[in-house]
Amino acid sequence: MRVLKLLILSTLFLTVSCKNEDVHTAQEIVDQAIAVAGGNTIANSSIHFKFRDYYYRATRTKNLRTLERCTDKECQVQQDVLNENGEFIRFRESELITVPDSMKTRYGNSINSVHYFSVLPYGLNDPAVKKTFLDETTVKNQPYYRIKVTFKQEGGGDDFKDEYLYWIHKETYNVDYLAYNYQTAEGGTRFREAYNERIVNGVRIVDYKNYKPKNQYPPLDSLDILFENNELNLLSTIDLENVTITAATN
Repeated sequence: MRVLKLLILSTLFLTVSCKNEDVHTAQEIVDQAIAVAGGNTIANSSIHFKFRDYYYRATRTKNLRTLERCTDKECQVQQDVLNENGEFIRFRESELITVPDSMKTRYGNSINSVHYFSVLPYGLNDPAVKKTFLDETTVKNQPYYRIKVTFKQEGGGDDFKDEYLYWIHKETYNVDYLAYNYQTAEGGTRFREAYNERIVNGVRIVDYKNYKPKNQYPPLDSLDILFENNELNLLSTIDLENVTITAATN
């Protein structure tokens, strides 16, 4: 009888140990996701792409991050810049022009948003980001970790109240889906499905199908179910064109 109890206890111990080995923290999952997406390359890079009517450039090094949006490929007609201090500056034909403070915030947020989504999940280790492991689930019969992201007010920008949810594949560590709610303008919720994956100089680049739920603020953790049940409306596509990635020059 004592031997039987010892066997049962040993089995329970091994079972718990195996389960514990499979448990990851939100930080570990995000670190792995950034690594497989080419985070080391992004950290010291110059990334150029076209999105809709604008040309975008991002320069990242250890001590510098400059984000740009231009109306022409050569950035000669009009160039908007978010410098390393987060300050918005506009040039027109290489001349610095004055922009009202209220519009600086609007333009700066727009530029930052495009660049943020272009290299996800890279930005999820920014100091203002708070990450929480939510649970595990499946979408289209594929296994995912669900990671919730919120932001600290200090360093979180004007949108620090926004909430995000990321579906990170348990085997590939790719971010295949994400959802977020936002408070600016009229507010709302979006769900994005990654597609058209390609590897550019070691960096995973994707486009997104952008969906809108029928209700303004459904729980973010309900959106994968709504997606699988075809209860989301396709609002737009987020397509990055002519992506080039080179090593940044300090």
